[in-house]
Amino acid sequence: MSTKRTRPSAVNPGEHAELRRQGAKAAARGDAQTTNPMFDAVNQPDATGESNNVWTERRDSWDRDHTSQLALAGEHLRSVKTATSPLGPRDEALFGVTRVLTFAGASGLTEASGFFFEREARLYLVTSRHVLFDAASGHAPDRIEIEMHTDERDLTRMTHLSILLYREGVATWHQASDSGGEIDVATIQIDRDTMPTCCVLQPFKPQHLMVEFDQFDVGDRLAIPGFPLGFFDTVHHLPVVRQASIASFYGIRFQGQGLFITDARMHRGSSGSPVLARLRPDAAGHRLWSLLGVHSSRMDMATRDLVQDESLGLNCAWYADVLMTLTAGDL
Repeated sequence: MSTKRTRPSAVNPGEHAELRRQGAKAAARGDAQTTNPMFDAVNQPDATGESNNVWTERRDSWDRDHTSQLALAGEHLRSVKTATSPLGPRDEALFGVTRVLTFAGASGLTEASGFFFEREARLYLVTSRHVLFDAASGHAPDRIEIEMHTDERDLTRMTHLSILLYREGVATWHQASDSGGEIDVATIQIDRDTMPTCCVLQPFKPQHLMVEFDQFDVGDRLAIPGFPLGFFDTVHHLPVVRQASIASFYGIRFQGQGLFITDARMHRGSSGSPVLARLRPDAAGHRLWSLLGVHSSRMDMATRDLVQDESLGLNCAWYADVLMTLTAGDL
């Protein structure tokens, strides 16, 4: 019989206890997992001179009670309707949208939004291209993490899936361009073997794109689910939904680019959100979503006086039909 030796901890018990206490307090405040102080530059191995193992132990101590506190909050809320999955079909606007966390090594960088798209049994994550790489700002993460529910009856149960952005120096995501230039949309195919078998997902599919441009007019109401400024239901890990409207001729390329304009109050962290419109109810009375676009960023006029003029409150949404190109099987 062989025995497995456990390496002694390099962090003293008192420090472990303090980090766990801090993690629990952060969860009680509603702080995201990315607020773990071990992600701060001053606590990184390069700054402290300590080993990666020591850093990992400290990070995990904080995470352990942060996660436990969220689970405990879920136990207290099990009798509340929002703690269990809603009756009827799962809504893609809630169960097809995920938070996207970007990292460079162990350092957390940004929080954004994304959604799942399924085509011919292939599953993809869709987000804004600039979430994965943005030369102008020097944003260059090497991996991302996304969140998935793992229990249909208890929405407090979650798992994180880590996805590398490069393999042997080659980007794992796909992007596109057209006559108007680069399109700020990217897709990454997700290896289903890396996912837990009990994932609670409701991805968007090609049938959500099957609409005619003349079905929608300027001023029509839209919904944009996502994680603005990293804000969301921290107990059940569900997005919030911004109301918007179509603010340019839908079906026409605004200023020659493959996008249209929406009118909504949007924030950082919403990049990569799906832009949705409701279709008429089907035969069973279920109101279906139409996936019109992918929210990219706020749009502003270069001529605006930052002191005298208010922000226009307009946003770029790239036409979602680009997903049929980005998810073609021979890419």
